[in-house]
Amino acid sequence: MYVCYGALQFTAYRTTTQLLAQLDPHRLPPSLESFVSGAVAGGLATASTYPLDLLRTRFAAQGTERIYTSLLGSVQDIARNEGPAGFFRGCSAAVVQIVPYMGLFFTTYESLRPVLSGLENMPFGSGDAAAGVIASVLAKTGVFPLDLVRKRLQVQGPTRTQYVHRNIPEYRGVSSTIAMIVRTQGVRGLYRGLTVSLIKAAPASAITMWTYERSLKLLRDFSVAE
Repeated sequence: MYVCYGALQFTAYRTTTQLLAQLDPHRLPPSLESFVSGAVAGGLATASTYPLDLLRTRFAAQGTERIYTSLLGSVQDIARNEGPAGFFRGCSAAVVQIVPYMGLFFTTYESLRPVLSGLENMPFGSGDAAAGVIASVLAKTGVFPLDLVRKRLQVQGPTRTQYVHRNIPEYRGVSSTIAMIVRTQGVRGLYRGLTVSLIKAAPASAITMWTYERSLKLLRDFSVAE
């Protein structure tokens, strides 16, 4: 999932950025250009790889009593019992979450990278990693409730009561899920798991953006990328 997602995301980001750059003399401001490119890239990559994301969440939610024994078996089971729509449970929440997330992420990243790159004693001689960490923390915190809703909706369906947590409530739709969480757990319930999510996302974004910038530079040196 991550290989496919990353390939689609950065291809779409670069392509959209290059297309927007051709809008002269009506080119968008740099920050808005980064937001649009990030939003398009995130939305396209998320929608395209969403069935794999759903399978990942369901496998992670399994306990010792396995619901799905293999990747192929899980695909066949969902197709048989839930139909094609079953592979896209919570997709609307995922897209609604990822569009502002990636927009904010790339806007923050592109704004901070030139500033941090000019500082001395940065790791690996670059501010790419530091900019990635800060951008990830800010963007993730801003849209985390929708990420939580996405995961709650992914474990709905006929297997809802068979996961390691057998008391998973039944949710229907993005707005009703948010309303139920606020009603039963308060506003803080929308941010349950945020700390763990940030601990995972921050270093992952640092490595991803550092690798992306190094790879792009290498391709430019070989005259492969513009």
